[in-house]
Amino acid sequence: MLDVGAFLHPGDGVWWGQGSAEPEQLVNQVLDAVDEVGPIRAFSGLTWNARLSGDLPELLTVISYGGLGQLRRLSRNGLLDVVPCHYSALPRMFAKGQLPCDVGLMQVSPPDSDGLVTLGIGVEYVADAIPHTRTLIAEINQQMPATVGGPKLPLSAFAAIIETDRPLVESPKREPDEVELGIAKNVASIIDDGDTIQIGVGSLPEAVLDALAGHADLGFHSGMTADGVFTLVEKGVITGARKEIDAGLVITGAAFGTRDYYDRLHEFPVEFRPASYTHAPGVLSQLRSLVSINSAIEVDLLGQVGAELARGVHIGAVGGQVDFSRAAALTGSRSIIALRSTNGSGEQRQSTIVPSLHGGVVTTSRVDVDAVVTEHGVAMLTGCTVAERALRLIEVAAPEHREELERALADQEY
Repeated sequence: MLDVGAFLHPGDGVWWGQGSAEPEQLVNQVLDAVDEVGPIRAFSGLTWNARLSGDLPELLTVISYGGLGQLRRLSRNGLLDVVPCHYSALPRMFAKGQLPCDVGLMQVSPPDSDGLVTLGIGVEYVADAIPHTRTLIAEINQQMPATVGGPKLPLSAFAAIIETDRPLVESPKREPDEVELGIAKNVASIIDDGDTIQIGVGSLPEAVLDALAGHADLGFHSGMTADGVFTLVEKGVITGARKEIDAGLVITGAAFGTRDYYDRLHEFPVEFRPASYTHAPGVLSQLRSLVSINSAIEVDLLGQVGAELARGVHIGAVGGQVDFSRAAALTGSRSIIALRSTNGSGEQRQSTIVPSLHGGVVTTSRVDVDAVVTEHGVAMLTGCTVAERALRLIEVAAPEHREELERALADQEY
């Protein structure tokens, strides 16, 4: 059995792939080795690995670009160090050594006839970190699909490998509720045929994708993709025929979905590209049809978006939201923020349209948001004065909170 600890030195920085592409067995070996090796700094993206939810070695420092998946529990317990950054900045930060990059752990596809492996469904920041990493260690998983668009690596690139044959971890799934279906319907109403969509993953994004089933010739360019995208490809809705670049292709950095679609990726016109491509301003500025659809925790009456903190806990991230929102608002078609009008339940329900951001952190600037969408409607903000924006936002707030928001508006000078 491989001893990952043998490749680690005290003070090293380790990174690994995220989501379904996380090489869990290698990651867990690092966790087991920390106490023996010495202090280790580790960079993790979204993880579903229960080992990373708490009870970590004292000598391990976990760093991430946000509190995603199990990392939310670490943040809640004060055990997560967040580096606030745009997703597009990750390649440069790895290149400058500002993120841990002594040892890189990745899950790859089996070698092809030329002895080359691909990064499978997790190209994204992994591809950009590889050239700046001292030691690479790979899990070659027989069930990781070979994908197109990212780098191909010879086995000689790795200091060590392990071989597995395990199903890829599936993205946790929850069916959209009535509120999310209402939001999705409103979002779909302001998307035109031929638009190029950027969207995240989760129950609300899946509901939005379902609501787009009646559209035509949509394109797709995003940092991540899920089952709903490929369902629309199968239905002939996403064709990419009108995309200004990468016509006919679904462009993404990572897949977060089910085993069925992982197994069938070879059937779709999809290319997995590094973050240095998917999120690059120079690339996104060429997509004049770009519509960004992002979620939020809260939006204030100025139109500023908070998507990172709730009650002092990191439950989100800057991620690619600003990269895509700014591109869509400036050189694309439209930037959309979609969220429920309330969070919590019963007497604890609170408005997500607020006088000022409770989290205290602005993720996306008001000038990069064209529309805010809730289940109560669409607030089109572009071209509106500050006061007009506030009034439109109140109109899409939960009815029981509108009077309170109106009073707050009257008390503030806009």
